Amino acid sequence: MTDPGSRTDWVPEAPEEEADGEEMPLSLRLSIADTLTLGNATCGFMAVYFTTTGILIPHLTGSNETGMARHSAATAVILMLLAAVFDLCDGLVARKLRSSPMGAELDNLSDLISFGLAPAYFVLVYGMVADDAHQKVSALAAIVVLLAVVLRLARFSCVTMKDGMFQGMPSPFGALTVVSIVLLELPFVPTLLAIIGVAWLMVSRVEYPKPRGILAAAMLSWIVGAMGLLAAWAFDAPGGQLLLQTGCALQIVLAATIPLFATTRRVNTIRHNRREARAQVQQ
Repeated sequence: MTDPGSRTDWVPEAPEEEADGEEMPLSLRLSIADTLTLGNATCGFMAVYFTTTGILIPHLTGSNETGMARHSAATAVILMLLAAVFDLCDGLVARKLRSSPMGAELDNLSDLISFGLAPAYFVLVYGMVADDAHQKVSALAAIVVLLAVVLRLARFSCVTMKDGMFQGMPSPFGALTVVSIVLLELPFVPTLLAIIGVAWLMVSRVEYPKPRGILAAAMLSWIVGAMGLLAAWAFDAPGGQLLLQTGCALQIVLAATIPLFATTRRVNTIRHNRREARAQVQQ
């Protein structure tokens, strides 16, 4: 998993294959962590499926069934949230048990589906349903989101960061923020600018802490709570719309706050290092 629980450092060396060739090569054996990763990919694909069958096709066929579109949108986002749970857990499981040599590759491919393709497709369909005049611009925004995740995942495989930190917004967090922006139903231009801003944060050098320990538990609790808000909205529960908007707004505020804290901390660190350097020169 390339973000919340990266398994890049948990790939064991593959032993030599049996001479008789009867035993399956270690590289082809799936570990428990790999199974969770495949669950991540499955959730991402099903999110695309529900976005297509429940939102796009009814729009293209002229159906006015708003309840079906709401249920399908909620289901698609819940599946992305569930993918984030799998993404969080597979790294934790890999640390406790074993991981196969192809674990890191499975992580990247699964994350690309769930946190690249699925949210980008959600943005594209949103633009088509909201206003046909904005279809091309929405397609451009969707491409920006997809490419940002591709670059984010590729850079993760090449850049070594200090322990406990990510460079750039993690792709699951970015995907959920993009979806929150869409569900908030802001005017088109602010929505477009916010989505591009999230894409920029994913490829930026802003440092984000890895969700471990208390932070991982807090993230899991937040995801479960978000699922509850989406379910309330999908079934048109009293206050469900307000609860969903509140949850989406909190997600966006959190996404905007973390870079501010990270930038402030970085500036303070630079100032502190300069003061120490001056003190050493004066001595």
